[in-house]
Amino acid sequence: MHTVAVLALDQVIPFDLSAPIDTFGWARLPDGREPYRIRVCSPTAEEEVSAGPFTIRAPYGLEALAEADTIILPGVADPTAPLPPGVTEALRAAAANGTRIASICVGAFVFAATGLLDGLRATTHWVAAQDLAARYPAVTVDPNVLYVDNGQFLTSAGAAAALDMCLHMIRNDHGSAVAAHAARMSVIPLEREGGQAQFIIHDQPPVPAGTTMEPLLAWLEENAERELTLEDIAAHAGMSTRTLNRRFRDQTGTTPLQWLHRARVRRAQYLLETTTYPVERIATQAGFGSPTAFRERFKRVVGTSPYAYRRAFQSTGPTPVPVPVPTSVPVPESVSAAAAS
Repeated sequence: MHTVAVLALDQVIPFDLSAPIDTFGWARLPDGREPYRIRVCSPTAEEEVSAGPFTIRAPYGLEALAEADTIILPGVADPTAPLPPGVTEALRAAAANGTRIASICVGAFVFAATGLLDGLRATTHWVAAQDLAARYPAVTVDPNVLYVDNGQFLTSAGAAAALDMCLHMIRNDHGSAVAAHAARMSVIPLEREGGQAQFIIHDQPPVPAGTTMEPLLAWLEENAERELTLEDIAAHAGMSTRTLNRRFRDQTGTTPLQWLHRARVRRAQYLLETTTYPVERIATQAGFGSPTAFRERFKRVVGTSPYAYRRAFQSTGPTPVPVPVPTSVPVPESVSAAAAS
């Protein structure tokens, strides 16, 4: 079992603390087993830690970091405060043992204070990016991405990006199907548009149950392999193309054909991950007119070729489960104060 240690320092930001606990906690292997054991620790076990409007007692101390496979560093209300005694040494020792370490939002300040990010690219909440770069000039700060994966060390942007980064780690550990299940249970998308790492899944915007588009979306998913025109979709929906476009955009944020293209790409991703079918067969089963059209559309949406995607993400375990959406973000007082100034 993979142990995830979440380090709760004083004034820890509640969302940053809970996001990895919930996201890793929702993960399930195809046989139903939990792949992650989660431990919340603090500089001293059972010590009271302030978390804004409430306090917590972490059951583990810094010794838990030595036993962890992954360490998560949530942000704190004052990210420039000195680290408590022993924290830098414990994190550096864990890093030397190959432990994966990831920071959330302004947790990047905690991470950078250890010196472990020196010479690496990193991100944090965009409001705090300039301050992080000024305080730690040896770190290359990129404020335009959701997260940065350097292999052993990862950093994420503002709070919601923590979810993206955690799903990315789950996906790297156990494949897309396990990450997709965690995403669905957390009611967030497996990946979001805008500044992600190269390999991404673009899921459809959420549609509340009971909306008028819900049956149509189900029909589109079931018929994605067919050659469908806007007129075909409108005829099935029993409305004009103009009305369809307007209602579809109102309820999903995109157009019917864009939604259909994304559905086809998702189906292709699933087939690339879970089968050994040649690209030509996948192109047909996913509803693309030709292998060339499939390769072009796939590269445009996912950012890489079908072959490279399969090599990176093909599942080796039992046949998995398919997918799904966004959330928003608190920032610490020091960060919001910086935004106001």
